[in-house]
Amino acid sequence: MTPAREILPPLADRVRPATVTEFIGQSHLVGTGSLLRRAILENNLFSMILWGPPGTGKTTLAKIIARETKADFYQMSAVSSGVREVRRILKAGRENFKMAKHTVFFIDEIHRLNRVVEEVLYSAMEDFFLSWMVGKGLAARNVNLRINPFTLIGATTRYSMISAPLRDRFGSVFRLEYYDTSEMKVIVQRSARILDVEADQQGVDEIACRSRGTPRIANRLLKRSRDFALVKADNRVTGPVARDALAQLQVDELGLDQSDRRLLESIIDKFSGGPVGLETLAASIHEDSDTIMDVWEPYLLQLGFIDRTPRGRVATKLAHDYLGRPYSKLDPRDQARLSGF
Repeated sequence: MTPAREILPPLADRVRPATVTEFIGQSHLVGTGSLLRRAILENNLFSMILWGPPGTGKTTLAKIIARETKADFYQMSAVSSGVREVRRILKAGRENFKMAKHTVFFIDEIHRLNRVVEEVLYSAMEDFFLSWMVGKGLAARNVNLRINPFTLIGATTRYSMISAPLRDRFGSVFRLEYYDTSEMKVIVQRSARILDVEADQQGVDEIACRSRGTPRIANRLLKRSRDFALVKADNRVTGPVARDALAQLQVDELGLDQSDRRLLESIIDKFSGGPVGLETLAASIHEDSDTIMDVWEPYLLQLGFIDRTPRGRVATKLAHDYLGRPYSKLDPRDQARLSGF
């Protein structure tokens, strides 16, 4: 009889750090002596917002907090869940309390939370009770249910879009930053070891330098490089193999891909370097404005390739040099006008 194949967990779960000591980077948040690390180790939790670019470890950190404090972890998406889901999770906390267990309630993309759900959370966070209406018409009545204290962790890529009443009810706000190259090399080495990928230092360096300071991207590029090495090379991710694999994915030395270059080319070639409004720019490349703002812009801003101005997005001299385009601080219309004098 053929033995059943082992079902491996998803890639993200296999490489995700499980403890605060395994968590690499973000030393301003979880480094020795930091406020959050002390709160985790002393089991003195408070509601918090984790804010930062996609793929920098917000969900991972929330799960570590629950695991380190031996709390039950409940996760909800602000996009697809509603009041009924919130009530179910908070009611479950009552049973956890009877078993002397704490509850960590994690809401992803909390800036997109429905306003009705927000109002449910207000009383839950401040007074620890749920209130809702039962029945209709004259038979309708208000039900109040006492719940036990819990820790709410909200993750967001757009902190400014969280409503002020909800934002003010959180104890702290922690900002996650992009990782530097040395941290990315450690992360890629760790992931290669967990995934049993044979990679030399040059291969690790190539992947780390092109990962945009984001562990999620690094793990994806490592897996793609491993697949390329399995087919095209000797199943070993060396420097040349990683470069060839990433070239196939159109990821250059800075970590920019075809979408990033298309965005920069649109600003420079179609709008003379800017300024151009976000919605106009999104329409010109047939992309969603939220995707541009949340996924592409943060890294391009960090590289200094674009600027946000009151009039719109502007491509900088660095972006012009990167694409090999001539650069002038003057608007082309002003140049044409001045050349006539």
